[in-house]
Amino acid sequence: MTKFYYRPLVQTGQKRPPDAVSLAGGPCWFTQVEVLQRAQEPYFVEAARLPADVLMRLEDARAPIAGIGLETPRLMGILNVTPDSFSDGGRFNGAAMALQHAQAMASSGADIIDIGGESTRPGAHEVPRDAEIARTTPVIKAVRSVLETPISIDTRKAEVAKAACDAGATMVNDVSGFTFDTGLAPFCAARDLPVFVMHSQGGPETMQDNPSYEDVVFDVYDFLEGRIQNLMEAGLPRERIVVDPGIGFGKKIEHNLALLANLSVFHSLGCAILLGISRKGFIHKIGGAEEPDARMPGSIAVGLAGVAQGVQLLRVHDVAETKQALKLWLAAIRGDC
Repeated sequence: MTKFYYRPLVQTGQKRPPDAVSLAGGPCWFTQVEVLQRAQEPYFVEAARLPADVLMRLEDARAPIAGIGLETPRLMGILNVTPDSFSDGGRFNGAAMALQHAQAMASSGADIIDIGGESTRPGAHEVPRDAEIARTTPVIKAVRSVLETPISIDTRKAEVAKAACDAGATMVNDVSGFTFDTGLAPFCAARDLPVFVMHSQGGPETMQDNPSYEDVVFDVYDFLEGRIQNLMEAGLPRERIVVDPGIGFGKKIEHNLALLANLSVFHSLGCAILLGISRKGFIHKIGGAEEPDARMPGSIAVGLAGVAQGVQLLRVHDVAETKQALKLWLAAIRGDC
């Protein structure tokens, strides 16, 4: 059976033609869609000619996540409490230093604080559950004691998620797409938690060992579609699921760029989209910034390219700078501030 994929040709601006369709209730819109198939030439159709269920998924406003409306782009601030993360490993170990950084991100405009205790950089090894809990739980308690900003626990493990949520986290971000621990999805469903489901080809230890795809856009789409179905069967409604194409996780530079060029196809899944590109290695390869701390300009550029395709959430290290860029981008497309 032929499977079709639908990529809206996303536009911005306040002046819209009469046949414009709002994209997922956000600031972007479209009038035409590229229809894609495996091993076939694409073609274009007017939005009004789409199947009703496809148009509904593209058009319907995405539900708030943990009370955060998605009618405008939002920021997830990264707080790694690990000794070996690729960009900021060891900088925020300990509750006091981590809390200070969380407060700085919240005051700069972070809508979510994403706290992780296991590095998922290429080549990283699995951290024992007890160690991961010991790293993250005190930090979550400290952050929750002074901030109302929603907290996400960045983990693949149900035990870690349970300890984190008992400490004050209210959502789960799993880089394995809920494939690592079969107990994690039922736990999230039982707690009524929003979840972020990411694509990765392989685990951190081996994911960059010559990854390959038949077609990376279709393959990642099919994976996420399957994970959404599995999560829904576990009791999680679609409106609490956010998808992430997993830039840099089991992908070569050409895979990353293909996904970035076709991000709008993932709106057809009917979920909000999280894009994590902050300080990734491909920014170094294209932009020439060798040290992760020097990749902020490139990170913002790619993040805005994602927002221009309707992405609702950006996962970032540089919150203040990205927030400023978003404000200017929105002002420019709206013609006012």
